[in-house]
Amino acid sequence: MCETCGCGEPGKDGIKIVRPEDIEHEHAHEHGLAHDHETIVHVHPHTHGHGHVHTHEHSHRDDHHHHDVHEHEEQHVRIKEVQVELDIMQRNNLMAERNRGFFEARNILAFNLVSSPGSGKTTLLEKTIAILKEKAPVCVIEGDQQTVNDAMRIRATGVPVVQINTGNGCHLDADMVRKAVAELNPAMHSVLFIENVGNLVCPALFDLGEAHRVVIVSVTEGEDKPMKYPNMFQTSGLCIIHKTDLLPYLDFDMEKFRAYALRVNNKLEFLEISSRTGAGLDAWIAWIEKHRK
Repeated sequence: MCETCGCGEPGKDGIKIVRPEDIEHEHAHEHGLAHDHETIVHVHPHTHGHGHVHTHEHSHRDDHHHHDVHEHEEQHVRIKEVQVELDIMQRNNLMAERNRGFFEARNILAFNLVSSPGSGKTTLLEKTIAILKEKAPVCVIEGDQQTVNDAMRIRATGVPVVQINTGNGCHLDADMVRKAVAELNPAMHSVLFIENVGNLVCPALFDLGEAHRVVIVSVTEGEDKPMKYPNMFQTSGLCIIHKTDLLPYLDFDMEKFRAYALRVNNKLEFLEISSRTGAGLDAWIAWIEKHRK
């Protein structure tokens, strides 16, 4: 199991990072990635830090003695769990700083795009690239558990892209991004978009070395998302409220959503966007340009 959040399953799928020139070939295979010589495979390390000792009934007469031993074992396991989790996050944070140093050296502006599944991240990214690529070099890292579907969509926009398939993993980490960046080799002064795995929980824990984390929420998801998943909103600098063209057909309360989000993070910025109609896209591009300059 993943040491921090419990995702993944040992002995199953590892992490696959696909080079841009391989994507069309790999996409022709219905059942995932093939040909080891064309796929870089990184096996995600697992240390099995979450082994729990569960309570159970005792039939011994000396209950006090046996419970003391049991409580000691339970305490030992809990301490070990905490230490393993600290080690995992420390390694990730060190790698994130390494990524950040690389981005700064090349003047690369990196965005970590996070959301629930179905928020419209990839569609928004397609629309963004179409406008932004005329202003700056753009490249993309796509994160999904399986398939290269989103990478193929981004490839069609004409910008460099690599796909990370996490197998049973539910998030990207800094080391995955480091390996993907090595394959991508972004140009100087690029804008790098990292489209994280669709999940509002675990990606909040992992710094990737990005300059800005952007959380994208569709109006179809309800206005209570910031209260349900506070960590993601606490660690993001911008919240994009997406699919606003659907507002006439929903009971989504925009003011309540903003109030909940600001209760979690009072410095959070907001943009309201519809990729379908183009409303708000200019403001989004201007926000990117402000940080790029």
